Amino acid sequence: VCLSSKAKQAHITILCLQDMRNLRFALKQEGHSRRDLFELLFRYAFPLSHGSPLFAYLNQEKFPENGWSIYKPVEEFRRQGLPNNKWRITFINKNYELCDTYPTVLAVPFKSTEEDLKRVAAFRSRGRIPVLSWIHRENKAVIVRCSQPLVGMSGKRNKDDERYLDLIREANDTTKLTIYDARPSVNAVANKATGGGYEGDEYQNADLVFLDIQNIHVMRESLKKLKDIVYPTVEESHWLSSLESTHWLEHIKLVLSGAIQVADKVSGGHSVVVHCSDGWDRTAQLTSLAMLMLDSHFRTLRGLQVLIEKEWISFGHKFASRIGHGDKNHTDQDRSPIFVQFIDCVWQMTKQFPTAFEFNENLLLTILDHLYSCRFGTFLYNCESARDQNEVRTKTLSLWSLVNSKMEIYLNPFYTPESGRVLYPVASMRHLELWVTYYIRWNPRIQHQSPVEQRYRELLALRDEYLKKLEQLQMSDSSSTSSDLANSSAPNAASSTPPKKYLRTPL
Repeated sequence: VCLSSKAKQAHITILCLQDMRNLRFALKQEGHSRRDLFELLFRYAFPLSHGSPLFAYLNQEKFPENGWSIYKPVEEFRRQGLPNNKWRITFINKNYELCDTYPTVLAVPFKSTEEDLKRVAAFRSRGRIPVLSWIHRENKAVIVRCSQPLVGMSGKRNKDDERYLDLIREANDTTKLTIYDARPSVNAVANKATGGGYEGDEYQNADLVFLDIQNIHVMRESLKKLKDIVYPTVEESHWLSSLESTHWLEHIKLVLSGAIQVADKVSGGHSVVVHCSDGWDRTAQLTSLAMLMLDSHFRTLRGLQVLIEKEWISFGHKFASRIGHGDKNHTDQDRSPIFVQFIDCVWQMTKQFPTAFEFNENLLLTILDHLYSCRFGTFLYNCESARDQNEVRTKTLSLWSLVNSKMEIYLNPFYTPESGRVLYPVASMRHLELWVTYYIRWNPRIQHQSPVEQRYRELLALRDEYLKKLEQLQMSDSSSTSSDLANSSAPNAASSTPPKKYLRTPL
């Protein structure tokens, strides 16, 4: 946006950024350079709209580790104990023919055939069949993700789909399979008009639960309202009511609450199926957060990277559509902060369980910064097939190459590993907070304090320095004592040296 400021006799160019800040460039009027600057910024901000490549394809940085190797699907399934006599790994989608937005490696019920999968795909939106995301090592309950069934207004049935869901239930002898539909029930009913819908009474061994999480359009408007109250000024006198009016924390609460229900059901030995409309937005939020609660591996630094690669990137969250990388059409109705919400929920969990996560807040901030930066190929395009077609893994760098090259700045010094613990965060408005470090970090009127992790690291470094000096003193004293003993053994040696006193480190 270009504005003219007569008071300062300057032309002002304002850039509205996706990370909650605005940048202002002031140019002298007599220079007539405003248009040149605007066109230059416009071309580099929206390269795809000008026939240019994204910056990730031009980035020539070098890192000691290849971040693209952090997630290997078969290895992750083996870590979970798959395949077994109830679940098998299939490569039916190796050419993206079954579903062009799914990964090439899938885990499905052992008793299902390849023909079963094809018939089920015909009855699920976008061909996104129910596939395993995570299995409980002890009780064998599973988290399965998919898209909505294509029921339509006529209430169509598909016996293959019904039988397939029953195979999921039988895999751990669950009496009832719980289907979590992330949508409000009203929205699910409305989707019948466009050919979608939800599982009805014909799924006899399943219970359907609606989680009332709103759609991408509601979330987009909520974040816009939040930005209005945090930048460039924060209205102190009406802060709480203004924050409440955005409904942002209310949406965070509903997402966390849904994930808690999923985790609790699976922890109790009951398998679940999770879907929304197409299974790439709210579904990814719920499955990944539930897995974070259930599996301590995903609470490690590398584990979180695997979780994001697996549940978000490989399973086709539409990053290109939701973020709009390099596209000038900022009014696109497909834009939505779904992944930002997920990271916000992760941050809420780290606040409630400060010792349960190996990574710190700095990692979450870095992830969100590079969600928009296009510096890396990690979040480019909508699905794996598009990334393969555009050679992302061979022509761009992974964000995890950066992260894993300087892991020390992303580590939580308070981390205490607990392998079997399930985390149940409190999804109450009384316990949820606005993530000030992210949403208000660019506000010029806010003076941020140093993160407690940074101060703790400084104290640890000071302690290590003291311990090193103490060790040097002890070694010096040891050699001195040995020399004294040697002298005392000689004839006419002097009496032994009196014992020395030492200063103790204060830490």
